[in-house]
Amino acid sequence: MAGLGEHITALVRSHGLGDDSSFYAVALQVAAREARQGHQHLADDIKKAVEASRQVTPRSNVTKLAQPRGDLADLVAASHPEVSLRDLVVPAEMQDRLKQVLAEQRQRKSLHDHGFAPAHRLLLEGPPGTGKTMTAAVLAHELALPLFTLRLDSLMSKFMGETASKLRVVFDGVAERRGVYLFDEFDALGADRAGNDVGEARRILNSFLVFLEHSSPDSIVIAATNHRSILDKALFRRFDAVLTYDLPDPKQAGAVVRGRLGTLGKGIRWQSISKHAEGLSHADLVKAAEAAAKAVIMRGEVQVLTEDLTAALQTRRAASIG
Repeated sequence: MAGLGEHITALVRSHGLGDDSSFYAVALQVAAREARQGHQHLADDIKKAVEASRQVTPRSNVTKLAQPRGDLADLVAASHPEVSLRDLVVPAEMQDRLKQVLAEQRQRKSLHDHGFAPAHRLLLEGPPGTGKTMTAAVLAHELALPLFTLRLDSLMSKFMGETASKLRVVFDGVAERRGVYLFDEFDALGADRAGNDVGEARRILNSFLVFLEHSSPDSIVIAATNHRSILDKALFRRFDAVLTYDLPDPKQAGAVVRGRLGTLGKGIRWQSISKHAEGLSHADLVKAAEAAAKAVIMRGEVQVLTEDLTAALQTRRAASIG
């Protein structure tokens, strides 16, 4: 029975940490233990339950929270993203860094017990459409947490004069409601300014830095910007990690398009489209793939041809340039 007790303890611990892989591994260990003791039917039932659970999209354990109310409802938009880490096309190094963030969050209790905090303050910088917002969605999905999105440019224009107090409301939410909090258009805090709002902008930035420094490590705070060069240098040392995003290389571009087209893209000659995809962002590639797919579907066909995708990419490029 001691062995079973240890297994149960491990199951509870892994469930509490949100570590599905460990949870299923321990469950299979229990199944093997029961099989050794001659309880084959029970062992088979456990194995079947594990396999069935692995096939279910992991939204059943999402932290279900009421929509923000009061002042917070005017500041953030809440969602429960359905995009996983395998859907995010980024370099391997970036994947590894995101996996580390996820691992630390899943084992945050163990880290806390030893006097450490998990990585929870991230700065994402790079050109538009390269995966910054999608990264926030991925982290929320993988941790089964809600995503709360706040656009700083809108906040500052709508609440100029009381922005700092509104930021306090958001960071109170960070402490009270575990989630992923995305501060989009973050350069609104650090852009060069001229005019009567300079002093106010500095006060807002200083308030943000104080709030960020003391933010709850149980939530993840993400700041996303397209303009790293104009950010105040004091910001960078306040984040646990700064992740830089770039336009996709040819291999990544192909992966983005293939991922969006699925079986519709079986007939495409991928080598032929790389030059047409060069310089386009992840978002541009997804839009082009969708345009090509919809055109094919409306023609009553089931395969996107190389020519279809090439035309869609050229159209997207023209739109981006324009």
